[in-house]
Amino acid sequence: MLLFAVTIFVSAFLLFQVQPVISKAILPWFGGAAGVWSTCMLFFQAALLGGYTYAHWLQGKPAKRQRQIHLTLLGLSLLSLPILPNVSWKPSGGEEPIWRILGLLATTIGLPYFLLSTTSPLLQAWYVRHTKTGIPWRLFALSNAASLAALLTYPLLVEPALSVPRQAWVWSAVYGVFLVLAGLAAWKFAANDICQIEEAAVPPTFALRALWVSLAACASILLLGITTHMTQDVAAIPFLWVIPLAVYLLTFILCFETSKAYHRIVFMPALAIALFYFAKLLDREEWSLTVTENIGMSAAVLFVCCMVCHGELAALKPAPRFLTGYFVSLSLGGALGGLFVGLIAPLLFNAYYELNIGLWLCAVLAALVVARAGLSGTRRKIVFAAMLAAAGAYGAWMIKIKKEEIGGVELAVRNFYGHLHVAVWGSVGEHGAARQLIHGQINHGQQLLDPSRGMMPSSYFCKESGAGRASLARREGVPQKVGILGLGCGALLGYASKEDDYRLYEINPQVFEIAKKNFTFVTETPAKVTEILGDGRLSLERESPQNFDLLFMDAFSGDSIPVHLVTREAFDLYARHMKPDAILVVNMTNNYLDLRPVVASAAKRLGRLAVEIEDTPYETDEECFLSHYALVMSAARYAAAPELRVNSKLLEPTPGFREWTDAFSNLFAIVRR
Repeated sequence: MLLFAVTIFVSAFLLFQVQPVISKAILPWFGGAAGVWSTCMLFFQAALLGGYTYAHWLQGKPAKRQRQIHLTLLGLSLLSLPILPNVSWKPSGGEEPIWRILGLLATTIGLPYFLLSTTSPLLQAWYVRHTKTGIPWRLFALSNAASLAALLTYPLLVEPALSVPRQAWVWSAVYGVFLVLAGLAAWKFAANDICQIEEAAVPPTFALRALWVSLAACASILLLGITTHMTQDVAAIPFLWVIPLAVYLLTFILCFETSKAYHRIVFMPALAIALFYFAKLLDREEWSLTVTENIGMSAAVLFVCCMVCHGELAALKPAPRFLTGYFVSLSLGGALGGLFVGLIAPLLFNAYYELNIGLWLCAVLAALVVARAGLSGTRRKIVFAAMLAAAGAYGAWMIKIKKEEIGGVELAVRNFYGHLHVAVWGSVGEHGAARQLIHGQINHGQQLLDPSRGMMPSSYFCKESGAGRASLARREGVPQKVGILGLGCGALLGYASKEDDYRLYEINPQVFEIAKKNFTFVTETPAKVTEILGDGRLSLERESPQNFDLLFMDAFSGDSIPVHLVTREAFDLYARHMKPDAILVVNMTNNYLDLRPVVASAAKRLGRLAVEIEDTPYETDEECFLSHYALVMSAARYAAAPELRVNSKLLEPTPGFREWTDAFSNLFAIVRR
């Protein structure tokens, strides 16, 4: 029992520790998009399904044959160490990222992850064969407790202390310890297999297996949907991936450790309240929350929903002899949920419908489990009809919220990099009316519909903003070479002259299409324009020095900034491509994150000044939005540009703030509270 328990704990810890490690390692290669985590989760769930299926299949073999097969695979997995992704997987341009990420993960951690996922169901099944009355469910709870410990220690202990390469090496070393433990467990099982004959038990029906799969799939959809909800508008970083996954695992622990944790009379009313208030949260016009409140409420709703799903799964668990088949059903549901969110939804929908669908599915499943809970006759029919009607009404509300979100838009599209839509604000001919590009819930630029002002930059890029003032601080008659990381609708091209040369770096091909079809900044600018499809940083790494006079870093995803664009290595790269007197313009406008310490520390190390310009326009100003910029430049350029010293201030590094690098970043330090 001790050997099995320790082996299961170590395997589960490694299983969930490697998820943020490998995801963070590859995040910069794919634009820092929130979709990286969804794709990684799809791989993890598919590998988990493969591991559980393998454990189920292996149980049909003689004990010694099981040992031979498992020890062989354990030995082969040594060839995968250390788990450092090969740089050959870095995209070079506009490749489809989903299949590339899946291939990278399969070759980097495929076999170790597969074997780790087999450990819990396999050792639990072996435990049952060794004991006449063995009940393995506490081992399952132990497995989830280890997984939770891995997730909590990563952002609190591992990430702040170790660089990503060191994390991979330490993980690989501990995996070696796991191989020894797993080998001993396999050897001991084969040498002492008792093969107890369990008393006859009724096998689970197809309907019951379908309910297992549905409950697991619903929890998986909600996990990924709420994670996307957090990371789309905050930051695509491991800290925000860990919170929902930790909540998800906590409900597994509570439900499978003891039957006293879940009671329908408590959690069904709580579910109704949670679903109602989260629908209000999704309706941005009715309710607005701070980042802390948003994350807290999202986690609370996920907790209640997963308690219902996992509580019902625990109540429906079969006799121990059907253990591995039960785990296969659970992992199949998780994989189907991941497949729906990671692959099907981006192809099927033009907006983020999966969270709304997951919430509605949870309401429907709650009605179904209550209907089969033992109520009889008329009472059962009345309760079921009432809950089903409530679920139907809730589904209609979800549809209404989504229709209002994208209703009346000129265009709505989505892909791996997010959800974009184009909408007209105001009435055509009305002063201030504009066509806007929205990413998630965030305005990414607009074009005024007044023909006489069509090429005039507005919103975050108006002439009073930091971007506008930097663009206008040019030498009269001298051509400029300008780089833009993150195109948006192309509003910055409104400052271009005929002699200028603009290079546009954009990772999302749909943004290029929209900027040229729905807006006219790119197509009507007098300047020379070069379009570069791909992550801006990776593109700059491959290019010779461009000698930019002006370089804009404005590559947001929703309200989430890709962290790899504000690290030490990124700023060094920008400096390599800029003239000595050039200006680097960093858009720090953000609802949730205060980027001033990040930019100030990078500017000081480069020996440059960081000038903060925060524009707060009057409420009646329809052309300018509130904006917050940092202009990084040499002291000589700052002294020669008096127009940049008006209504601005120099940023000073924050004492004790640790500069961000590709291997280290700390969200806690810059979250707005």
